[in-house]
Amino acid sequence: MKFNTLQESEIIEIIVYSFIAFLLMGLVLILFFYFSRKKIIQKELEKKDLEIQYQKELLSAVIITQEEERKRIAQDLHDDISSKLNIVALNSHLLTTPNLSQNEIHEITANIINLTGKALDNSRKIAHGLLPPVLEKFGLHAGVEELCLEFSSSKAVKVNYENKTAFDIKDIDKHLHVFRILQELMNNSLRHGKATVIAVLFEEKNGIKNCCYSDNGIGFEMKSDENKKGLGMKNIESRIAFLNGKMTLESALNKGVSVVFNF
Repeated sequence: MKFNTLQESEIIEIIVYSFIAFLLMGLVLILFFYFSRKKIIQKELEKKDLEIQYQKELLSAVIITQEEERKRIAQDLHDDISSKLNIVALNSHLLTTPNLSQNEIHEITANIINLTGKALDNSRKIAHGLLPPVLEKFGLHAGVEELCLEFSSSKAVKVNYENKTAFDIKDIDKHLHVFRILQELMNNSLRHGKATVIAVLFEEKNGIKNCCYSDNGIGFEMKSDENKKGLGMKNIESRIAFLNGKMTLESALNKGVSVVFNF
């Protein structure tokens, strides 16, 4: 009888300890999953914050670029066109002066025609800067071809351009961003990279168009945030984001720059 009572008490004790052990294990698992989940949520929030910050930086770069472009256009209009039109107005007023000789009338008229012609040329240059006519009329291939010829004509750099795909003229808005990206890259290669050779290649893989850009300039250290996060690069990144594309950038000191983006 004693033996049975002892056995029963041991069984109860084992059950109680087992129950407590299971409770502790359950509690440990609950705490583990709770803190793991909390850590995952915290990381997701941090990731979202970084994405929001990145989007803010891109938006800021776009706004700054737009403001700089507006200032440049306003300056061009004021310095080149407005000043010339003021002189045209003064010369036109001179024509109302009584007793002008035929030579004086001819001289004033010739001056008005000359200044009007210059004002028209300058207005065309401003319009060309906003939307290149070749790009608008003949598409991206012709626009980039002209851009490469313009840079090559400076004799400071040689641009090798090759196109292995076709562009739909209807995608002019998208192509304008591609054109501006290449414009920015070429300006960077010439001004900062001191490049003497630039290569531009368009190709298509699995229905996705890629642009491969490279130069033989001085390059830069990829670890430097200043180089990677300059206004020019932010502007390029914002345009690629608009195109829903991706970009890879590679560079090293004295190794030039290589950029590949799709659109």
